[in-house]
Amino acid sequence: MTRDRYILASDDELVRQCEVDRYRASGPGGQHRNKTESAVRVRHLATGVAAHADDSRSQHENKAKAVKRLRGAIALAVREPVVLDGFVADEALAALVRGGTAPLGEKTRQTAGYWVAMARLLDVFVAAGAEVAVTAEKLGMTSSQLAKLLTHDEPVHRTVNQYRTQRGLKPLR
Repeated sequence: MTRDRYILASDDELVRQCEVDRYRASGPGGQHRNKTESAVRVRHLATGVAAHADDSRSQHENKAKAVKRLRGAIALAVREPVVLDGFVADEALAALVRGGTAPLGEKTRQTAGYWVAMARLLDVFVAAGAEVAVTAEKLGMTSSQLAKLLTHDEPVHRTVNQYRTQRGLKPLR
């Protein structure tokens, strides 16, 4: 799975696969913000997925944040095909399903392992036609457990609702 290799790559390796732009960020921050090109945008060349950061006045901090955000963006945007007949969840996905939302604090949701598991969950979700009940059955969990997992993280929730809207289904709340 190529997508998983991108997500699990080290920061330096991922940056080498990207086009990196530095620019002056607009917005609050006073006179210092507009004097330096501290904002960073990274665009992954193989997937076309981009992320940016302009939170800090430090270009290095912004670059690190942009790379971290890029991992999540790749996980949310790039789908791998899944065959549902005889589907068996791999260890990363099985661990996410077993754990539910309890261990998914802010720091956990920033790790590459979380994004790999979430990307695989979304692959199954899309293969199941964005149907919560079908996806939950394939993963061996209840529909309410899956709905809670899919709505726990705001970017994942938005992505799930985009897939459901594309298929004419009601968004999850």
